[in-house]
Amino acid sequence: MTSPFERIRPASTAPRRVRDLAHMFDLRVAAGPGPEGDGPSVTSVVSDNRLAADGDLFVALPGAHAHGARFAADAVARGARAVLTDATGAELLASRGEAGTLPDGVPVLVAGDPREILGPVAAWVYGSPAEHLTTFAVTGTNGKTTTTYQLDHLLRALGFTSGLIGTVEMRSGDRVLPSRLTTPEAADLQALLAAMREDGVRTLAMEVSSHALALHRVDGVRYGVAGFTNLSQDHLDFHGDLQSYFGAKALLFTPEHARRGVVVVDDAWGERMAAVATIPVATLRTTPAEPGADDAPAADWVVTDVEPHGTGSAFTVTHADGRTLRTSTTLPGGFNVANAALALVMVLEGGAHLEDVAEALEASGGLAGVVPGRMEVVGAGEPGSGQPRVVVDFAHNTEALELALAALRPTTPGRLTVVFGATGDRDAGKRLAMGAAAVAGADAVVVTDDDPHGEDAAAVRAQVLAGARAAQAVAAQAGPSKTRTVEVRELAPRADAIHTAVAEAAEGDTVLVAGRGHETIQDVAGVDVLLDDRVEARAALAARPGPARTTTEGTTTA
Repeated sequence: MTSPFERIRPASTAPRRVRDLAHMFDLRVAAGPGPEGDGPSVTSVVSDNRLAADGDLFVALPGAHAHGARFAADAVARGARAVLTDATGAELLASRGEAGTLPDGVPVLVAGDPREILGPVAAWVYGSPAEHLTTFAVTGTNGKTTTTYQLDHLLRALGFTSGLIGTVEMRSGDRVLPSRLTTPEAADLQALLAAMREDGVRTLAMEVSSHALALHRVDGVRYGVAGFTNLSQDHLDFHGDLQSYFGAKALLFTPEHARRGVVVVDDAWGERMAAVATIPVATLRTTPAEPGADDAPAADWVVTDVEPHGTGSAFTVTHADGRTLRTSTTLPGGFNVANAALALVMVLEGGAHLEDVAEALEASGGLAGVVPGRMEVVGAGEPGSGQPRVVVDFAHNTEALELALAALRPTTPGRLTVVFGATGDRDAGKRLAMGAAAVAGADAVVVTDDDPHGEDAAAVRAQVLAGARAAQAVAAQAGPSKTRTVEVRELAPRADAIHTAVAEAAEGDTVLVAGRGHETIQDVAGVDVLLDDRVEARAALAARPGPARTTTEGTTTA
């Protein structure tokens, strides 16, 4: 596994003179070489002093706990040849105090907001690598990862050497790289794009988070096509409210960030995104318009004739001009039809010919492939096996949990159990709603830990349980004829909860383990605990005896 102190960058980059950099971006030179000579050149950009190497421009950013200028001397000692910072950082370096002393002749360039120009500066140093790729970006609350994988699948089926950047992993052609952020920091992103160019990559499918847009991580990239999935409550600990969260997403649909867009308009947020976008946008409707929405504008693309088959669905995509294509996705649920359709339309809006896309999809079996930790079936529960079906999904907010449960319900002849928790130190406002959603969608609810981070794990569980118990109480008031028998309980640690739920399930049942998906490290009070839901689920299935069995004890009537 790649160390946190390793970095990905191109093998070679043409040197860029620091003098030219200062001129290009109108930077003040606070310190540096005299007027004689060309001065130093840089070949790469870094904002973490621990990653600094020979030829770097070190960008010293203000941080939550310390200013990056305090680490500039260390970065220079590791090989950085110049420093870019703000006025505060320049003062720290001039004082020769805690920031240490830079060697004579090391240029210090000053910008009003170095974070805001970090992406464009890195793009300039690396020779604007994104301009050499056909780029697709996906944003939204749910479905970014799945849509990005479907994009990658389709682009590869069309014969392109494709790159992928997202939550689960990064890929440069066939080279798989670890992913530490949904969207890398600006300097790291530009270096990665330059490395992809060296690898012969021609197309890129990329997740773009709201954090990345708000923090300027993707500044310096202008995507060919941007896609929007949906919006629901998430990350409000960072953005504050839904309006600000939406505003961050909307930045992707401006000329600075994309040339054109595709927006799913299944709800009011999608319709609003299409309305505020300042780039050409094609709209996509994947579900029938809501009642009373007769005055809603017709979508450019619509999904019709959805037909479940196997674990996935076949569907038809039709343009207002009459173009039509029927294909399928191997992933379950209507929301995965929406994700697949968005990927398909983005490629078509990016300039691919419908006939070529249809031929590629037919040859590749539709929009196929497993997305790690996204509705990933780790135990199929085949008839006669004596085993339940076990599915692991990343659903970590209310809407995603509702959608995952709704997708599994029609294909679950027995009981549907969900094992999940809520993340500590993050958006506590969604915990009650997640508990209620679990009771509404499942027959058995096991509340456990997600990533507690620095928060008390029991306190987080208690809030989720409060939402679940409140939903039970409301259901009970509706009367026995209008509700199901639902079991709600608390089990921790998470591995024990998974093993117990799988052990108690019968053939024909489904166990959904939700919230962490592909993640393999659980943060408990600052301690990294190895925990992979898929590994635990497989171990729990292996420990079961062969015959099917049922469990009734411990149930409560909601």
